Amino acid sequence: MDRLVSGLGISVPTLIAQIVNFGILFALLYFFAFKRILKILDERSHKVKESIAQTEYIRQQAAQAADDSKKKIEAASREGQEIVARAVKAGEEVRVQAQHQARQDGEALINRARGEIQQERDEAIGELRREFAELTITAAERVIEKTLDKKAHRELIEKTLDEITTLGKEK
Repeated sequence: MDRLVSGLGISVPTLIAQIVNFGILFALLYFFAFKRILKILDERSHKVKESIAQTEYIRQQAAQAADDSKKKIEAASREGQEIVARAVKAGEEVRVQAQHQARQDGEALINRARGEIQQERDEAIGELRREFAELTITAAERVIEKTLDKKAHRELIEKTLDEITTLGKEK
């Protein structure tokens, strides 16, 4: 037997280890996964059966309602036409009201967005003014710290303007 197994290139200890590993894996899957999966599948099956039963009930109700509607229509066709005319009129009124409400809601949304944009714009301008004031103060401090000749003064102004444009591009 060992020759036959060895001749096929099968290692008996490795085969036994693999069988044991498979058994452990199967047991773990059975206790931790298969039961949950089967429970989920049973719940799903139960929901499908309930849905089918409910669909059948609804189908029966719809058939009964159709029969009742047909009898009522045959018995009172004029009354039905009047009801349809009133329903069309009411539907048109509802549609007009819905359009009006949608327009009002849209305008309110636009106005609110404009207000928010204006507020953000004002905040951005305020922030820019604060930063410009800080840069101006910094430039003044630098000027006050040392006496400058014309060349040094120009260099300081150009440096400050470069800082302003750099800050403006970063934001």
